[in-house]
Amino acid sequence: MSNTAVTLQDIYLARRQIAVIARRTPVIRCPWLSELTGAAVHLKLESLQETGSFKLRGAANKLVSLTAEEQQRGVVAVSTGNHGRALSFAARELGIPAFVCLSEAVPANKVEAIKELGAEVVIHGRSYDEAADHAHRLQQERGLTFVEPFDDPYVIAGQGTIALELLEELPELDAAVVPLSGGGLISGIAMALKETNPAIRVIGVSMDRAPVMYHSLRAGRPIEMEELETLADALVGGIGRPNRYTFSMVQRYVDETVLVSEEEIAAGMAFAFENHELVVEGGGAVGIAALMQGKVQDLGRHVAVVVSGGNVNDELLRQIVGGGWRPAEDASASRR
Repeated sequence: MSNTAVTLQDIYLARRQIAVIARRTPVIRCPWLSELTGAAVHLKLESLQETGSFKLRGAANKLVSLTAEEQQRGVVAVSTGNHGRALSFAARELGIPAFVCLSEAVPANKVEAIKELGAEVVIHGRSYDEAADHAHRLQQERGLTFVEPFDDPYVIAGQGTIALELLEELPELDAAVVPLSGGGLISGIAMALKETNPAIRVIGVSMDRAPVMYHSLRAGRPIEMEELETLADALVGGIGRPNRYTFSMVQRYVDETVLVSEEEIAAGMAFAFENHELVVEGGGAVGIAALMQGKVQDLGRHVAVVVSGGNVNDELLRQIVGGGWRPAEDASASRR
């Protein structure tokens, strides 16, 4: 694989390599969003992936790329929850020792899910970046392979396999609406779509609370921001120090980026549950929220919305669906 870019060939190879670990996820028509937008809107349900999020694709592709010696020594990662869960599952399937570093801000349901899959969980620091620093120390001390959550060609290629499935299911695709955080998901999808058909629009959606990639794109360089508490906890965190791949790929391949509020994310989660009986976490609902609020125009006739994850606390979802949820005051994620 190139050390400067991901190719379409890399993504096709990734699809073959991860087939025994990651499943092909369904694409369903959403009549309500179709009526609202005037386009045929389809939901790509990565929330039904084996570990409840798209992250399994990238983690699996990275692990199968390791040498036998690297696999024997083990791997380490930092995560806001979903990457750690995916890594733990893939490592268990391949018999690889795994360590996952989490900050104190990661929700308890995601911490327990990682533990149940057999990885050694290390809680350290009040932010994603502090947990990342500790993970790198473990890497050096124990000779582990660090598995990036997004800024790695193998991870990006793994996430890009979603685009191949979309193109097969929706050959007339005009636009894809994709959650935006560190950029691993949208980079792989956007590159595969644009290299196949440059006319396909790719729109990234993030929460309006500390959207690092969104503001980095406007600054023209990766920046750092304080983490804020958000329903879209899977999208929390920086974009890497330094960022080697995803920032430039998002710049090159993504047409537009928009933001949604906490209330809009909650409405998207409730919509998915009430209309499709889908359990969708905040980060997975941002694309739905953006279409519900009319934040993306000129979609064309055929639209795919990537529902990236479904790992949400049951009580939180009950509050949102039941109307009892209220957004927290702005506060750093480290205070949770």
